[in-house]
Amino acid sequence: MINSKQDLDFYLKSDFSRFDRKPNLKDYILSNEIWYIYHYQRHLRYVEYYMNTNKSKLLFLYHFFKYKRLGFKLRFTIYPNTVGPGLRIYHAGDFIHVKKLCKIGRNCTLLPGVVIGNKNLEDDGSQVFIGDNVYFGLGARVFGKVKIGDDVVVGANSVVVKDIASNCVVSGIPAKVIKMK
Repeated sequence: MINSKQDLDFYLKSDFSRFDRKPNLKDYILSNEIWYIYHYQRHLRYVEYYMNTNKSKLLFLYHFFKYKRLGFKLRFTIYPNTVGPGLRIYHAGDFIHVKKLCKIGRNCTLLPGVVIGNKNLEDDGSQVFIGDNVYFGLGARVFGKVKIGDDVVVGANSVVVKDIASNCVVSGIPAKVIKMK
């Protein structure tokens, strides 16, 4: 959770260390997705900082507006204070949704189509815990009250509805362990 300027700097450095390079003006002019994803993550971290510290309502509103605007453009819905440092989002091809009651650890990777949500139509208040260094493949889904351990790979188009132990690869509908690391 970002509660100080040092925490904000740590989260931003962790997030941006996972990019190959920092986007530049050329990326903006050419509308390359790296520019939009970079700035979406940046504004998300600033929203978390100003939300948790209550330092400046005006700056909070500015970053919140930018975060929501880029979220609509990219079709991302990642709620503040849900994702740890070192987040990496590859590509902006499909919808990404991370529900409010979710805690994702460090250095996680999300590909397009990842949904972490509820089993039912109503919000049942179930919380999802995801460990460090988890890789979600293209179109992976996580539903219900689930705990996923550290160093897990969730295969493409897998549906996780049960707890997953650390250090394994899961795939299928419903997701089953196919390999232990």
